[in-house]
Amino acid sequence: MSCDVKKYARVVVNIPVNKVFHYSIPEEIKDSIDVGSLVNVPFGRRYLTGYCVGFAGESDVQNIKDIKSVTDKNISVDDGMLRITKWISDYYCCSWGEALDAVMPVGVKNSLTAKPVKFAKLVEDVSGAEDEIDRIAKKSPAQARILRTLTEINNELSVKDLLSIAKANRSSLSKLEERNLVVIRTSSCSSPKTKENKHVILKDVARPDLSDEQQKAVDVIDTKLKEHSFNVILLQGVTGSGKTEVYLRAIELAVSLGLCSIVLVPEIALTPQTIRYFKTRFENVAVMHSNLLESDRRQQWQSIKNGTVNVVVGTRSAIFAPVKRLGVVIVDEEHEGTFKQENSPRYNGRDVGIMRAMYNDALVILGSATPSLESYYNAVREKYTHVLMKKRIGKMVVPHVDIVDMAKEASQTKRFCYISRHLERSMRKALLEDGQIILFLNRRGFAPFINCRKCGFVLKCKNCDITLTYHKITNNMVCHYCYREQPAPKDCPDCAMPDIKYQGFGTERVEEEIKRKFPDQIVLRMDSDTMKKRGSHEKAFAEFENGKAHILLGTQMIAKGLDFANVTVVGVISADTTLNIPDFRSSERTFQLLAQVSGRAGRGVKEGLVIIQAFNTKHYSIQHALKTDYEGFAMEELSFRKQLNYPPYGRIIRILFMGKVEENVKERATVLTNRLKRYGREKGLTVDILGPAEASVSRIKNKFRWHTILKAPKSCPIHSIIDHISSDLPLSGGVQSIVDVDPGYML
Repeated sequence: MSCDVKKYARVVVNIPVNKVFHYSIPEEIKDSIDVGSLVNVPFGRRYLTGYCVGFAGESDVQNIKDIKSVTDKNISVDDGMLRITKWISDYYCCSWGEALDAVMPVGVKNSLTAKPVKFAKLVEDVSGAEDEIDRIAKKSPAQARILRTLTEINNELSVKDLLSIAKANRSSLSKLEERNLVVIRTSSCSSPKTKENKHVILKDVARPDLSDEQQKAVDVIDTKLKEHSFNVILLQGVTGSGKTEVYLRAIELAVSLGLCSIVLVPEIALTPQTIRYFKTRFENVAVMHSNLLESDRRQQWQSIKNGTVNVVVGTRSAIFAPVKRLGVVIVDEEHEGTFKQENSPRYNGRDVGIMRAMYNDALVILGSATPSLESYYNAVREKYTHVLMKKRIGKMVVPHVDIVDMAKEASQTKRFCYISRHLERSMRKALLEDGQIILFLNRRGFAPFINCRKCGFVLKCKNCDITLTYHKITNNMVCHYCYREQPAPKDCPDCAMPDIKYQGFGTERVEEEIKRKFPDQIVLRMDSDTMKKRGSHEKAFAEFENGKAHILLGTQMIAKGLDFANVTVVGVISADTTLNIPDFRSSERTFQLLAQVSGRAGRGVKEGLVIIQAFNTKHYSIQHALKTDYEGFAMEELSFRKQLNYPPYGRIIRILFMGKVEENVKERATVLTNRLKRYGREKGLTVDILGPAEASVSRIKNKFRWHTILKAPKSCPIHSIIDHISSDLPLSGGVQSIVDVDPGYML
């Protein structure tokens, strides 16, 4: 590219304003800057990292500033990533700079600074000295958390990562250094590669023979891959039908053609078991998810960019891995809501994967036993290739499913219980036969709320319109939205009535009940309260797989994708919990969760039993889950969606207004919504605009929340209306306006 065309650089930065800025290019950097380069630019009174998205020979802008520098010639964004981020910017109504910043891992961005990095490690005498750590914990819990973190990592760690993981400050670390318990060094290079987690066991596994259904699926994939054109396959297979083996064969086919693959999984909790499958079959596998240390993310990213990796496994952000010659994008459990990013850019990893594959003439495989209704609808209309796998592989049979009406249970036993008599009997039988049990409850804590029996007072968060959850282990009341904590009161804060009542139940309370009924059993509880430490998911799954524990209790992180051959009983403690959420997807999520968690039973030679406990046993989502009848559920749910033009029959954009003064939020929401309605009428656009109205959760983190919903048969008219007010959407008058395209939740 000639230098005269490079007079001005077109640069975007990570701010919520979708604008391209012009900067002059100093002579000394003209040879090092190119489209996709990361540049250091003056922006107001500060310097920001920007992304060069093009050049211009002239500009109408006055007083153009110079680019300060190109940050690193080895780190840049290629044309394909520029193209996909521009689509993200346009479709998800965010700035191009925000979209580009999302594709660059934190570890890579932070490595662009020339500042030396400090690393910490234990002195050898302290390593493994648990008694010493326990003694320190009595006086300084923060110092003990630092020591335990370094013990678990079993390697040196950057000070930034260490303090973040241990939830400690620099002062606590300095005191440990003064006491000669921790050594700190300064280096300009990244830390050595962290040791592979000892709980992830790698071993050679022979390629199993394929079932007839698996072979048909692989044949379809082989044909589509060899076409070297964009295709989407919906691989709908019942739990236990062997979808993972089909994924592995698809990647083998891609590798044989010299192509790379990206595999997306919905939960970090699933990555250890998933990684094990892929690392037994492929040598060059990179892992990308948010729990990696910055140094690890940087190393993985560089390996992928350098072309030494041909398989990438990770959560939603792995879709931005800088692979060369992309051939296959696999989205496992494609229906999962965790593929949707909840802050800007609010993209869906599944949909970005489809668009990235389209730009690369690659194949997409969407796998699920319970596909999203959007994907199923596309398959029914033959927009996607639909591949069905209706049978479990080998000798596995679909588990028997029973339902327990908990209202009748309470009436017959004259008390409220968490574990029904049928479930308890089945658990005892399974344990006698050396089987294992998985219990699912999608609610953590001990009790969802406390109230006074005399005056009816319910303790709520001061910052959020939500009840505080009681956590018995810490004796604290916790808000699960803003994470504010306060000691649990002994008496009613309103009328001083003693002995207030703990209402409802969560995983912590059910764990206590199980331990009371089964005192000789080790119970593993997996929820966001117990899985905070690095490696905790891997450790828990390894203990359960190795038979050290026979009862696994958890939230939705245990509901899908896990394969334990010895599990013979699965219990769903409260199946209708998600039905009570005011969201049009509540029925779909309930069916999917029940079907997925049921699929954890009977995955070996032993028969499986699933027991679903519920109060609303007649609801169609629960009834269809009992029969593992996805098609029946889909037809019934789609008929409701069609009447109201909800997805997949229409597209939705939600605008959320937030601010600390409720009247200002309401006024801002009303003004902008009225402008939207007026513009829609003037242009004759077919768009339903609902609201503004208070959000279901009307206050979070001390900010009041109102929202407006836009619905239309296609996304084009909605985007046209949003574009009309885009310049007014950023923060104004203390009110923040957030546009969420294809929202995952409506709360």
